[in-house]
Amino acid sequence: MKTTLNIFLTIGGLLLISTFGYAQDAKQIVTKAEDNVRGLSSVVDMTIQVKRPTWTRTMTVKAWSKGEQYSLMVVTAPAKDAGTVFLKRVKEIWNWLPNIERVVKLPPSMMSQSWMGTDLTNDDLVKASSRIDDYKHKIVGDSVIEGRKCWKIEMIPLPSAAVVWSKVNMWIDQKDYLELRLEFYDEDNKLVNVMQGSNIRTIGGRIMPIKLEMIPVEKKGQETIITYNSATFNQPISVDFFTTQNMKKAK
Repeated sequence: MKTTLNIFLTIGGLLLISTFGYAQDAKQIVTKAEDNVRGLSSVVDMTIQVKRPTWTRTMTVKAWSKGEQYSLMVVTAPAKDAGTVFLKRVKEIWNWLPNIERVVKLPPSMMSQSWMGTDLTNDDLVKASSRIDDYKHKIVGDSVIEGRKCWKIEMIPLPSAAVVWSKVNMWIDQKDYLELRLEFYDEDNKLVNVMQGSNIRTIGGRIMPIKLEMIPVEKKGQETIITYNSATFNQPISVDFFTTQNMKKAK
């Protein structure tokens, strides 16, 4: 009887260690993947193409970031949108609208709304919610994407986190920590969007997918494609760059 009890206690202990280890490893994997995309700082030029069944629209955007706390994005084309700026400082988001020369602070309720008419939310672009701190992470499997073996990581938001999604599944390459697929689920646990990374190459000295496709699963013929044109990582950027005053001068 005592031997049987010891066996059960040993198995239970191993399961607890395994579960804890998996959760810890999963968070570390996501952290490394996020660091790979962002670095200590980054300056990125990108093209964003919005595709609909009857029309296509293209924008160009320049974005600066410092860690996960600060980011600033300015639309550089087309002319009618040029100069529109989004700023994130810690958990606060602002939008500079050049047509009315006004800075607007975005409330949390607007994080789930479409960004500039794309299939991305405001939260997706400025990452107001942290994939590292706002979710509980768990490795739930693996698969091969773009010829690379990937971890499948399930991310469930913490009760205190003000996030858009009820669950996010992420596939991360086991060699270079590349984010190659993400699935976004709504509050009813229904799959809403899929983001796919492809065209893996070196940019700014880092290996990463330079093409990202955000695809709404129930909207046929609709998607948003982000293409990174250039990127620079880990150059010093002062926190003072990320201010509402600087939004009006960003270009």
